[in-house]
Amino acid sequence: MTLPWQEKIVSASTQKGDHRLVPWRVCREAARDADIPAREAELWACENGICPSRYERSLGTLGLVGQARLLASRAAVIGCGGLGGWIVEILARAGVGEIVVVDGDFFGDSNLNRQSLSREDNIGAAKALEARKRVEAVNGAVEVTAWNLFLTADNAPGILEGCRVAVDALDSNEARATLLSACRRLGIPMIHGAIGGFWGQACVILPGDRAPWELATAGDRGVEDVTGNPPFTPAFVASLEAAEAVRLLSGAGEPLAGMLWCDLKEHEYCKIDLRKRTVG
Repeated sequence: MTLPWQEKIVSASTQKGDHRLVPWRVCREAARDADIPAREAELWACENGICPSRYERSLGTLGLVGQARLLASRAAVIGCGGLGGWIVEILARAGVGEIVVVDGDFFGDSNLNRQSLSREDNIGAAKALEARKRVEAVNGAVEVTAWNLFLTADNAPGILEGCRVAVDALDSNEARATLLSACRRLGIPMIHGAIGGFWGQACVILPGDRAPWELATAGDRGVEDVTGNPPFTPAFVASLEAAEAVRLLSGAGEPLAGMLWCDLKEHEYCKIDLRKRTVG
């Protein structure tokens, strides 16, 4: 039996080519009528062959099944600065149903050149709270939890509980090691990204895989302390990380095997095999 709010979605839907679409505002109204989360209304629509209009351009890539999987997923983004701001934006627009954002830092003047969440009028604001505001403004159906603190070994299990993937937008290997340790205990993949100057890298670390920094002998801080961080490199690497998160959550293909290394100055790209070495 179709409930009144469900009938509202069905009756407002129309056929467009191979797909049946419903205005996303109708899903929002139906959710309010039934006093349920907006995400639940959108998820029901997808599971019943109707795509909310806001996801129409994703259908050719993900399909309705993939979109429904995204809406049913929970992902964590650790760090809301140069990488994290772009990652949060992409995941919200893609329709990841629950996003957990974590960062104990505050915006400063030096963030304005590259961090998408920073503005002249929010200097001094908490990065995690600004990330939550942005998600709510971009996609009101996404449920967002903001932690205005730094991830630690003690708080990580609670913060990551229920997440299917954790995305690394951190700036030190020590912090990444803390995140990876928690992901290994929980049995969830960690998507790693790092940047510096024209260079960046990204990889998917499955439970049991070696992390790039576990195979390196360099210091804790990255090359960005010397090479700087221009605006374009974070956006590029964040897109790679977000793409891997969407692939994992939606089931649209296998995760990236090995580490993708990018040189945006010389336009050189290569994959480095890390997956042969595993943690005992």
